[in-house]
Amino acid sequence: MAEVVKMPKMSDTMTEGVIAKWHKKIGDKVSSGDLIAEIETDKATMDFESFQEGTLLYIGAQEGEAAPVDSVIAVIGAEGEDYKAALESEGAQAPADGEKKPEKPAAEKALADKPAVEEAGDTAKVEAKEEEAGGGSDADAEAAGATIIRMPLLSDTMTEGVIAEWHKKVGDQVKSDDALADVETDKATMEVTGYADGTLLYIGVEKGQAAKVNDIIAIVGKAGTDVTPFLKGGSKSKTEAKPAAKPAEEKQAAAPDKQAKPEEEKQEVQSDSSSRLKASPLARKIAKEKGIDLEQVKGSAEGGRIVKKDIEGFTPSTKQISEAPPVSAEAKASAGTAAVTIPQFIGEEKYTEKPVSQMRKVIAKRLSESLFTAPHFYLTMSIDMDSAMLARTKINEFASVKISFNDIVLKAVAVALKQHPNVNSSWLGDKIRYNEHINIGVAVAVEDGLLVPVVRFADGKSLSHISAEVKDFAQRAKSKKLQPSDWEGSTFTISNLGMFGIDEFTAIINPPDACILAIGGIQQVPVVKNGMVVPGNVMKVTLSCDHRVVDGATGSAFLQTLKSLLEEPVRLLV
Repeated sequence: MAEVVKMPKMSDTMTEGVIAKWHKKIGDKVSSGDLIAEIETDKATMDFESFQEGTLLYIGAQEGEAAPVDSVIAVIGAEGEDYKAALESEGAQAPADGEKKPEKPAAEKALADKPAVEEAGDTAKVEAKEEEAGGGSDADAEAAGATIIRMPLLSDTMTEGVIAEWHKKVGDQVKSDDALADVETDKATMEVTGYADGTLLYIGVEKGQAAKVNDIIAIVGKAGTDVTPFLKGGSKSKTEAKPAAKPAEEKQAAAPDKQAKPEEEKQEVQSDSSSRLKASPLARKIAKEKGIDLEQVKGSAEGGRIVKKDIEGFTPSTKQISEAPPVSAEAKASAGTAAVTIPQFIGEEKYTEKPVSQMRKVIAKRLSESLFTAPHFYLTMSIDMDSAMLARTKINEFASVKISFNDIVLKAVAVALKQHPNVNSSWLGDKIRYNEHINIGVAVAVEDGLLVPVVRFADGKSLSHISAEVKDFAQRAKSKKLQPSDWEGSTFTISNLGMFGIDEFTAIINPPDACILAIGGIQQVPVVKNGMVVPGNVMKVTLSCDHRVVDGATGSAFLQTLKSLLEEPVRLLV
């Protein structure tokens, strides 16, 4: 009897999986324990083994396609068995007659005897689906002895990746475990392996260019294999002929002296009937904007022609300044003083544009969603840090690693969260999750933006342990060596800009957390103690709260506990 194979739940946060590769095709024999597919989850690519025995009758999700957890991805049964009843019992729709049937082995396809009209209809449907998917069918490629390599989903927030480096070039031999390319995601740079043995036949995305998840980035196969059929509707092969020139372009080609060139180089010598000067149109335009008399400019191009660089490098002579229109006697009298001659200043407008990095794109998207979706409110409190400063000095006399104020604040936050679980919560749309574990995200600035590695179970760790872990995270974040498991699962976030001399600021909540704490620098200011004004060391903190989860009184109680812990650090040891 036919049995359905469902998408397994391979991690606690997985909601769907992407079929990275099928190791079996329809018609193949399958034994219990056989590797039948590789599945990309939200955290890694894992092998999926069969628990059934029989023949693979049906494939519900093609390579590169996503399927929700517990949805039907395949059916295994006796050879030739009707599997439609098994699909219908799971609520899945079986292919109707006339629709595109599941892929058959290549030999079976060649022998299939179908009416010409039906075959043409099926072909049209296949081509339409391939165009939507951005390329040819992976099964067709496999039948021809080639493997299509697509942009993998390397993080839960990734929508596209940028090729940072190719380690192979077209024509090179590739092994299945070879590092084919480095891909820059929104959070890190990771390797993409070859997945197959053979020759690198095609590269679809150049170094520095972006490709959407599941787009074709390369094809590996037998040397000499024609990859053109697999690229329909997708990336164009680099060897493809370019489209024919349009009539206007042909006309330009026929007149080489009128071909388009860079603006600075293309300007022709123009003879003005009313002037003996030779100057390019661009030079005339710039001179007019800057009020420069072309008579005073010496041309450096052929025949004394004035070009852009002559205008940009021109300095008005004393003669030109003195030849400014004379000020009338009436104007002088009305001003009551001598006219002031304003010298000319020649400047140039400049700017640099850089493409938005993957990390910056996701930061913009996620924080925009957070700010405009979660109703933020802010609570600010001043904390006397005199005792914390003395405690830190004493601790560092014995600690194996140097303890920072950030480490002390992180530990105090973890202890305070234990007493205020409502703050250590997450908004999940139709429910609120009150987390009993305490995982604190620490915002780390990197070249392209911001990463938030997570100190897990922070309430149970010593200051030395926290300090060593945070330092390691910061170092790996800056060298782009953090892995998805390092930044997932926070229940509360800390952002500290005190080391930059910032007094106070507000931070945007890092979803799905309900709160984020913004920490300012320690300032030496006058404070009142025992009725007297004395110097004090004060640090301001601001708690950003999601009002859907945390109310003002709840957030205030948390800050009061945090304040008491930092003003009496010995309480952290209790």
